[in-house]
Amino acid sequence: MEENARIRLAHGGGGTLMQQLIDQELRRLYADPQQLLHDAASLTLPPGQLAFTTDSYVVQPLEFPGGDIGSLAITGTANDLAMAGARPLHLSVALILEEGLPLSLLRRVVGSMVAASRACGLTIVTGDTKVVERGKADGLFINTSGIGVVEAPQAIHPSRIAAGDQLLVSGDLGRHGVAILAARHGLQLDPPVLSDCAPLWPLVQQLLQRGVGIHCLRDLTRGGLASALQELALAAGLTLQIEEERLPVIEPVARCCDLLGFEPLHLANEGRFLAVVPAEHMDRVVPLLEAWGGGWIGSVLPERGEAPVLLRTAYGSSRVLRPLSGELLPRIC
Repeated sequence: MEENARIRLAHGGGGTLMQQLIDQELRRLYADPQQLLHDAASLTLPPGQLAFTTDSYVVQPLEFPGGDIGSLAITGTANDLAMAGARPLHLSVALILEEGLPLSLLRRVVGSMVAASRACGLTIVTGDTKVVERGKADGLFINTSGIGVVEAPQAIHPSRIAAGDQLLVSGDLGRHGVAILAARHGLQLDPPVLSDCAPLWPLVQQLLQRGVGIHCLRDLTRGGLASALQELALAAGLTLQIEEERLPVIEPVARCCDLLGFEPLHLANEGRFLAVVPAEHMDRVVPLLEAWGGGWIGSVLPERGEAPVLLRTAYGSSRVLRPLSGELLPRIC
């Protein structure tokens, strides 16, 4: 296809153009291209409990520093499986293409999806493509659904959070949100901030291999750390307290937040998680997460306090950390 070619409605019509689109642009998504010859994938799954999840991706812009909608769609769904202690195995991919989308952009996104699926150790086994009229899909939407096999010996779930548990994050906070913000508004940050979009299963797997009895995991996407803490505190019926001085935020992100009036706690990440673990397992967890740029940030209090989430400031006082009452930065995933 020509370098300046664009998606046409006929690319979704089931005819010659659609077959060219599949053959020239989409076939490389599939580990086994023969899967495309049938209406459903046949899978041989390992024994044990399976995890299944789905998510849709509508991020704007489609490409941003550190990633694009393709890498986000693969790692985002793989990370949801990892948060249940499941090793990602297989994904389905549904593409909604808008008439006029440059084929060169689609080609780059598909390349990102191939690279991300390899990094996540999974295969794309089935998919679907639709084309909609100009102005109906903002370029490209993607839905991915995934299956993984649960390797955690015990359930990883908010219901297992207990008083005395410790809170840790797997890396620095807020980079994805700032990367999207900068790309959307043309901010020239020095140094530039790249999205943290990355697979989380390799780190979760290391925690499991060290025998860490993980009580709960939550990836820090929309609403960031603040929303994840709120959700888990309400589910557990306990108060989670974090220490302001322990929150890892890189200097360019902190500077951008100061300038624009944002809290890094509320900004999205796409390659970070919050871990809730029993206190007696801290010696197995802390060195590993610190090597990834994360570490301990707080504790689950012995009983329900004045609010679901408290933040202890550098001066020793506590303030209630409230959830966002709206969307700080829409279309970030």
